[in-house]
Amino acid sequence: MKKLFAEFFGTYWLVFGGCGSAIFAAGYPELGIGFAGVALAFGLTVLTMAYAVGHISGGHFNPAVSFGLWAGGRFPAKDLIPYIIAQCIGAIAAAGTLYTIASGKAGFIIDNTKAGAFASNGFGAFSPDGYSLQAAFIAEFVLTLFFLLIILGSTDKCANTNFCGIAIGLGLTLIHLISIPITNTSVNPARSLSQAIFAGGEPLSQVWLFWVAPILGAIAAGFIYKLLLQKNEEDHTN
Repeated sequence: MKKLFAEFFGTYWLVFGGCGSAIFAAGYPELGIGFAGVALAFGLTVLTMAYAVGHISGGHFNPAVSFGLWAGGRFPAKDLIPYIIAQCIGAIAAAGTLYTIASGKAGFIIDNTKAGAFASNGFGAFSPDGYSLQAAFIAEFVLTLFFLLIILGSTDKCANTNFCGIAIGLGLTLIHLISIPITNTSVNPARSLSQAIFAGGEPLSQVWLFWVAPILGAIAAGFIYKLLLQKNEEDHTN
């Protein structure tokens, strides 16, 4: 249960900090943090929680990460569903908190006819810069693949794992710097689901892509790392 609570709180913080920065601070008049600030916020949430609770649960905070670690032989299949449930509950709880706070401002409304409503993800007319379904799928697949390669490599028993949280956090920051204009950046099904539930409408109907593409990219990364990159006993003796 401690592992599941760690995943709950870690995912809660990721959504609250990352999506919260997009909702409250990205476009604040004159002093807004913009895309770069939101990208950094997402990276910082993962970095801080990796060191806070990563030693308890492994610090997944993302269903795609759990699938990728399973494919890479680092995580048992029996724990996939409990982890994913804890992650989704944490994300939805964070989105609910964000909604409650946002509702405290006069005139607040979620316009789910526009891209990025309530920090939701989307493609086509709901992509921040109008990218197609195909473009969004490729971006989410490739970026999640490389995110998992960063995670698998930096946490490898042969790596200097003292700094893995920094590598992973900066990796997620870079991913957001690349793809916020494309999909508003997911690479995390729980994060996408939580915001889509509150946005409703088309963002909710498009959320399937932000489950399928990241999970497939993560699984591909797990197998790539395990089969092509991970050192085995023969490598150590050569």
